[in-house]
Amino acid sequence: MSIDIEQISGVILAGGRGSRMGGVEKGLQQFRGAPMVLHVIMRLSPQVGLLMINANRNLAPYESFGFPVWPDQMGGFEGPLAGLQTGLAHCETEYLVTAPCDSPFLPEDLVQRLADGLVSEQADLAVAVTGEGESRQPHPVFCLLKSSLLPYLTLFLQEGGRKIDAWYCSLKVAEVRFEDEDAFRNINTIEELRRYEAS
Repeated sequence: MSIDIEQISGVILAGGRGSRMGGVEKGLQQFRGAPMVLHVIMRLSPQVGLLMINANRNLAPYESFGFPVWPDQMGGFEGPLAGLQTGLAHCETEYLVTAPCDSPFLPEDLVQRLADGLVSEQADLAVAVTGEGESRQPHPVFCLLKSSLLPYLTLFLQEGGRKIDAWYCSLKVAEVRFEDEDAFRNINTIEELRRYEAS
């Protein structure tokens, strides 16, 4: 069994404060000639049936990319789980995949590999992982999950839960290993933006 791409929606998480970048809107920062979020859109949109953006500020610029833009349902800036909940609430397909707006190098086979992992392990959620041993690094905001998990996530948030790892612990999770750690690089500061711009 494999998952049909049309049954997967994507949500780009752009709902943070951008505090490590001086409070600017990270996804709208120019990177190699285009807003950073546009790089993510161009890599993620061919991998999904539908795409949306989760943002809490500057909604009009995000809407200009031609995809639905949804603010957090539970008040702004509650972290990636709030963005994930918003994506699930507006998801009309069986599955949802997430990626952050500040990761312009994300893998072009991200969704297919996460979907394969989810199916083969009969999991609720599949997450990208790089490295092994002490250098093992999960990337929890790169995940594919069943949209039926919305009530469980909503309850977790209503009970005060905010940590993405803590919620994942309550689910059957498939870890999907990726070789290229650089593909999951996210750009958090102006210094990183300049450094990767030149590299």
